[in-house]
Amino acid sequence: MNQRLSTLNRFQIVAIITVLATLLLIFVGGLVRASGAGLGCPDWPKCFGVWIPPMSVEELPSGWDPALFNPVHTWTEYVNRLIGVAIGLLITATFILSLRYRKSDPIIPIASFSALILVLFQAWLGGQVVRSGLAGGMITLHMLFAMVIVNVLLFAAWRGWKDRIYIELTDPERKKLVWIMVLLLASTLIQMILGTQVREMIDVVKNGPVMVQRDTWLDPEATRFLVHRSFSWIIVILMGVFFWLQRGISIPTWTRKIGGAILGLFLMQILIGIGLERLAMPGALQVLHLIGVAVIICLQFTYLLVVGSKVRR
Repeated sequence: MNQRLSTLNRFQIVAIITVLATLLLIFVGGLVRASGAGLGCPDWPKCFGVWIPPMSVEELPSGWDPALFNPVHTWTEYVNRLIGVAIGLLITATFILSLRYRKSDPIIPIASFSALILVLFQAWLGGQVVRSGLAGGMITLHMLFAMVIVNVLLFAAWRGWKDRIYIELTDPERKKLVWIMVLLLASTLIQMILGTQVREMIDVVKNGPVMVQRDTWLDPEATRFLVHRSFSWIIVILMGVFFWLQRGISIPTWTRKIGGAILGLFLMQILIGIGLERLAMPGALQVLHLIGVAVIICLQFTYLLVVGSKVRR
């Protein structure tokens, strides 16, 4: 292995900050859902017909039902939207800075521009989620596009930095590690979608016309939940195969630590999932479950990028 590190340039710094900020937005989105603030602003892009929402029911613009207004929910959702705007500005800055590579590596500005287009679509999709009243399927699609955006940004950041990290592997070794990580990444994405579907199922019960006890939100016999829980075993098996294939292959310690972090986070996800089922869906665990899978997917994609990149001689 030959490793050459140097100071990050402005594009790489902004791209990495944008990736972290996008993960923060996913975290805040989890807070919005866990707190029930998804419709804290019942319209879009404004909030109760104004750009800055009211602080109290007395400040509510005329024509709006006071029963719709909850100051905590409204401002939680509004802060979520503000962070989304900040992400849009950061992605715009990332694209502008990526133009320095338009001749040396045009894939970087193409990826950055793709992220910009995707975040604009995500903003539109967010409006549709609100207008649909958090309809089933829309939230799953919203989360899926969030992961696409963060990984497109991650790819752009890595592409601008990849020549600084070389990992010497034989072609058979590289293929083994790449294919098992592709399977792990695909399985984790499927598991994320299944989990979001379970969450939508819970929302139907929680937000129904009849108020029910929190410990009855989740039906442990529901097919969606059983499939989501059972699918975890596929990822456990793939993780075992991954570590078995890694043995005897000479890769940097920090690369092995990425694999260890993926395993640790996945085991934590299993424990959180058990906690959600047994402890009546506590909000804190809901948020941790959401951000946990997002971080796992980013780590898997990072590992895939680094190990899958061939050495330039």
